[in-house]
Amino acid sequence: MPDRDEESGRYTGEYSTEDFLQAISNEGGMAGTGEIAERVGCAHDTAYKRLQKIEEEGLVLSKKIGNTLIWSENRTK
Repeated sequence: MPDRDEESGRYTGEYSTEDFLQAISNEGGMAGTGEIAERVGCAHDTAYKRLQKIEEEGLVLSKKIGNTLIWSENRTK
């Protein structure tokens, strides 16, 4: 079971930022949310929320292509 943050009471999550970055890298540097979720082993919604947070940190970039959101490594970081 994931650990909880003592201050907020929220679960800290069992998937690291590195897990998501590695999943994108393993897909050739670009991947859809579903592909990343599958590689990390989490739900699509979990992947989407974590990727949004990672994007806020500047580590990944997203781009809408058709109906798919594609994530890529931010190589300028």
